[in-house]
Amino acid sequence: MTLAQAEPHRHDAIAFLSSGTVEADAALARLTAAYGNVDPDRAGVVVALGGDGLMLQVLHRFMGSGKPIYGMNRGSVGFLMNEYGEEGLHERLGAAARSMVHPLVMTATDRRGEVSTARAINEVSLLRQSSQVAKVRISIDGRERLSELVADGLLVATPAGSTAYNLSANGPILPLDAALMALTPISAFRPRRWRGALLSDRARVTVEVLEAEKRPVAATADHHEIKDVATIEIRMDHETGLVLLHDPGHSLDERILREQFG
Repeated sequence: MTLAQAEPHRHDAIAFLSSGTVEADAALARLTAAYGNVDPDRAGVVVALGGDGLMLQVLHRFMGSGKPIYGMNRGSVGFLMNEYGEEGLHERLGAAARSMVHPLVMTATDRRGEVSTARAINEVSLLRQSSQVAKVRISIDGRERLSELVADGLLVATPAGSTAYNLSANGPILPLDAALMALTPISAFRPRRWRGALLSDRARVTVEVLEAEKRPVAATADHHEIKDVATIEIRMDHETGLVLLHDPGHSLDERILREQFG
């Protein structure tokens, strides 16, 4: 059998996952009746029914598996999702464009010396935990670049996540295939005019929390939060690839490009 002959059958075994809302569960029931619903571990493709929050959860769940994820919007924003439709799903999956994204790895050491590691598909963010503004020192590849940032926090975003929290914090939108990460301050007070930096996706970002007891800071990798951090190291995990499927003309890189033109 040739690859061209085999291609239509790669997506016959579909696992549908619902966000649990009434709308998503109703879609799950209809799609299961039409196409069946296999165990996710045996599926050739996972179809996520919900919004961007569910998509991030599903991507984390299957991180490292190489299993392609196709989302259909049964949520609100749905930037990472395809339009919902019940007809011709096998054909849609077979024709879908593939986008490969790599997650960030956050290694955080808290004030007690405990070390935690988590991955982020969108961004790693650091935020003050109290009314006291955060003070941090930023080093890139072991070299100090900013001795003191006084701000509500800062974040490091992937290209895929650059249109999310990063954009809301006035960070740059990055093309999906850009070998870059965005380092963006959140409500910077000093230096007042510092707007962040574009970094190579091979860079290692180290953030030291200054006056950590007086000015506590929490670090979050997507949904995983660690409180009272002292130091945080962030880098991109090039060994782990995540495959997203989108309908032709609506690929993730096309959506990111459209965001830059309003």
